[in-house]
Amino acid sequence: MSLYAVHYTYDERADDRAARRPEHLAHFRALAASGRCPAIGRYGDALQPGALIVLDVDSLDEAEQIVANDPYVLAGLVPERSIREWPAFGAWPARDFPA
Repeated sequence: MSLYAVHYTYDERADDRAARRPEHLAHFRALAASGRCPAIGRYGDALQPGALIVLDVDSLDEAEQIVANDPYVLAGLVPERSIREWPAFGAWPARDFPA
């Protein structure tokens, strides 16, 4: 398994994202439950709306497939994204998904 850092850049359609947020979170909750998404979260500043997703999967192809099936991506709400292998080490504390 390898870690991949997925960077999303959002545009101004915050209302559209809010409408799809439950589906988006359900997608990544299922991945978290299977151990394939150890971390996900939107950026906390207002400079450029976006998010960081960490995937723990077998290949770049698998990471790309997961991203392609994200309801945000399927709805065209992620105009820019990148996926990079991330050979990180260390640990961070577990936190629950938001409601």
